[in-house]
Amino acid sequence: MPSPYGLDIVESCLTCKLREQYIFCNLPPAAVEHLEKIRTVAEYPKGSVLFVEGQSARGVFILCHGRAKLSTSSAEGKTVILRIAEPGEVVGLGSAVSGKPYDATAETLEPTQANFISRRDLLEFLAKNGDVALRVAQQLSHNYHAACTEVRYLALADSATEKLARLLLEWSTGREQKPGGEVRLKVTLTHEEISQLLGTSRETVTRALSELKKRQLVEVKGSTLIIHSRPALERLVNA
Repeated sequence: MPSPYGLDIVESCLTCKLREQYIFCNLPPAAVEHLEKIRTVAEYPKGSVLFVEGQSARGVFILCHGRAKLSTSSAEGKTVILRIAEPGEVVGLGSAVSGKPYDATAETLEPTQANFISRRDLLEFLAKNGDVALRVAQQLSHNYHAACTEVRYLALADSATEKLARLLLEWSTGREQKPGGEVRLKVTLTHEEISQLLGTSRETVTRALSELKKRQLVEVKGSTLIIHSRPALERLVNA
């Protein structure tokens, strides 16, 4: 069913055509039926805050459509984006399982449909479905290793240009490559948001992007970023 935000709303987990694509949603029939009973679904416009850093963990959000940025801020107001959650991901999971406050703020980057499950219902769901609990452990492990990789890249990169190149390679992973290694990306993040991902300033991101353009590695047309040769970008990062 279409929504005011242009989303094709998933009315039921039992009939969702996208279920097989999402690790957390691809569950045995009995588990999906249980999930259907404890979830509440809502639509959010771009810029909606799902939860705030430091807030008591009241539950998790499963993103059906749309993406959300997870960020943390200092007392001085400096913000760092920890990662971008994609459709199918469960956000707030670590805090909901541990019972600790949310360690980040989750804000939608575009119109989003998300299923909410309260912490109490989630823990009961995991206790009754061992295979689901294993998948949750796998996702938490994946999130940990992804965070370690990100810290390693940020700490060991020689320049902001290399950091940006690594980010573009990450975004292009799994995308269709044309002959010669050309990849097209739809970039909806602002330079300020990209700088928060890389732990640098907006001006530095602008300069790094200009450097990649100067080397004829990338081209920007509106919101589309064209990587002319993914292998060439990989050589820059690995040099």
